[in-house]
Amino acid sequence: MVSLNQLEVLVAVVEAGGFSGAARSLYMSQPSVSNHVRNLEGSLGVPLVERTTHGARTTPAGDVVVEHARQIFDLLGSLEHAVARFQGLEAGRLVVAGTTTIGTYLLPRLVAEFTERAPKVECQIRVGNEAVVEQWLMRGEVALGLCIDQPQEPLEAEPLFREEMVLVGAAGSALASRALSPGDLAGQRFLLREKGSATRRLQEDILRSWGLESADRWELWGPETLKEAAAEGLGIALLSEHIVRREREAGLLIALQVDPPPPGRSISLVRRADHALTPPEEAFVAQLRAVRSWPY
Repeated sequence: MVSLNQLEVLVAVVEAGGFSGAARSLYMSQPSVSNHVRNLEGSLGVPLVERTTHGARTTPAGDVVVEHARQIFDLLGSLEHAVARFQGLEAGRLVVAGTTTIGTYLLPRLVAEFTERAPKVECQIRVGNEAVVEQWLMRGEVALGLCIDQPQEPLEAEPLFREEMVLVGAAGSALASRALSPGDLAGQRFLLREKGSATRRLQEDILRSWGLESADRWELWGPETLKEAAAEGLGIALLSEHIVRREREAGLLIALQVDPPPPGRSISLVRRADHALTPPEEAFVAQLRAVRSWPY
């Protein structure tokens, strides 16, 4: 018996170009992904995926199955949207994704405000880097995303509001005693987010604009790791003003004043242009458009 879960895993393997990539995108173990594909092949009686030195590729039979799987997912999505029209905000589901900073520090508050108006709507928040969020949107796993960078087609972005970037260091840092120029930072170690992060790209752009491309840098995964490392004196970090607000108020991190200051960035609502919104999604979009600044 073919299951939707097996089809979803097969499509993920194709889109990720391999089993390990599919495992990461689905938050599954690689053996579990392999078992799903193997069971699907057993149900259909034909091989669907070939492992190669460059990853995984579908067989001719696999191409047919993937094409039909996508048609099935489109039909199911259409069914859910059609039924949701009769439910309004008395039922239904809202799935929204955000890049790491936004998903961790902004979406919980926005969803909490939404549930006050729609307590019967089931809500799910997904958090990933920019590339992962775009994959979820492209596959139709989420309808709405909050991101930083301009997305790829057929995704469209609607700018909502801006946030500032802050250069922070450990409390008691000698750098805090004076106004700084980029040249004053040449001997410092910069703590950067992992590759694939929108914040990482902005961090590199800022260092380049300051003429500090060759500055010492360490790559750390996740904003929490960067904050802890900066607080322990392992280096200085360029982070969203909202990520470090509590640590600055508690005196664990200090903001360093640099001229020219790091530029801010725009936060956008990202969605597929061809996606018809359900009533919960429409209500959440209306809420987002009413936000003029990052809510505390």
